[in-house]
Amino acid sequence: MDTQSLPAELRTALDRFSGYLERERAVSAHTCRAYLGDLAALFAFAAGEGAAGLQDLELGTLRRWLGAQSQSGASRATLARRAATVRAFTAWAVREEYLESDPALRLRAPKRERSLPGVLQAGQLQRLFQDLEESAAGGDPVAVRNRAMVELLYATGVRVGELAGLDADDLDFDRRTLRVIGKGNKERTVPFGVPAAVAVDDWLRRGRPQLVKDGSGPALFLGVRGGRVDQRQVRSVVHGLFEAMGDTSASGPHALRHSTATHLLDGGADLRAVQEILGHSSLATTQIYTHVSVDRLRKSYQQAHPRA
Repeated sequence: MDTQSLPAELRTALDRFSGYLERERAVSAHTCRAYLGDLAALFAFAAGEGAAGLQDLELGTLRRWLGAQSQSGASRATLARRAATVRAFTAWAVREEYLESDPALRLRAPKRERSLPGVLQAGQLQRLFQDLEESAAGGDPVAVRNRAMVELLYATGVRVGELAGLDADDLDFDRRTLRVIGKGNKERTVPFGVPAAVAVDDWLRRGRPQLVKDGSGPALFLGVRGGRVDQRQVRSVVHGLFEAMGDTSASGPHALRHSTATHLLDGGADLRAVQEILGHSSLATTQIYTHVSVDRLRKSYQQAHPRA
């Protein structure tokens, strides 16, 4: 969005908030763009109503902006995100004394729809990994890489960006753990199992040497041109695998992450342990990403109910 047409004070506030996000919040480039895009849209709306500066941002302005977004077809999740962006901005503006009071304190948006990605069942996972192993057996470096990436995604529950950002020395094969940098540049250590260790070792011995180039650097997973694998490539690989299965609603890498969390809980893992593995700052977030399966409910019922 073109911000040059905004009043000077609003443009300046946008630039300063951008600096705050990058320096102090250390948010990703994608998140920063989303924040600034939301705020630029709000400022353009407010300017259209005659606002010349931050002091002209009132609760009514914020509510009318969200209302206009809703009428234009924005989902509840989008409205909730935009309201959160505004609250983060106005709280910052008050701390920096650009605003005397926070107009967003009473701003409310519809609750997010809690839609969960599909969860792979044990039989589906067995087929998936068997197909990947058979494909990798031929020695094609991309097939060997794909097997290692999917095994590691399911073994650890890491995000796609975290997987793509891994370097070879981030893995400790003796302890079977990996060091990952998550959201907010927070580092955590995540365990992985024997199948993932075997697949990654196979990639490092047979696959990576075929794709590595002088400029590959320490990246664990490489694309066909020798550079660090791109997140879009990982998503495309996983999406293609799920589509080929034909019997799952899972559609991308996040379904593997969700499956990891669900299967850990079904196996008796503590919720806080799953929170640590997934890298969630809030336990409430872990609860959103996980659910209790029907099988687990049935087992609990049979064990506990006197007339089961």
